[in-house]
Amino acid sequence: MPHLKENPTVRDFQRYVEEMERERGFDKETMIERCLLLGEEVGELFKAVRKADGMMTDTESKIGSLQDEIADVFIMLCCIAEKYDIDIEKAFRAKEEKNSKRTWA
Repeated sequence: MPHLKENPTVRDFQRYVEEMERERGFDKETMIERCLLLGEEVGELFKAVRKADGMMTDTESKIGSLQDEIADVFIMLCCIAEKYDIDIEKAFRAKEEKNSKRTWA
């Protein structure tokens, strides 16, 4: 079982997810499958947001908590980033540098 240290960095999360996937046998999924799963997780997050905001939802549908669904989306993002050797923190900082130079109206 992989171990996630106390006060992990984003990079630590990425490494944890990579190890967890190998251990659970998910490391053989294709990137198309990973992206489809990310889409499913985002859809589940949207359902959880709808429920949290008091919007009507299917009473027969199992809707997870916001915390669980946000975690699932983050796990999938970590997985995809690891497959393409992308450090999410570095990517975030680089993108924010670009965004800071944009004009917002």
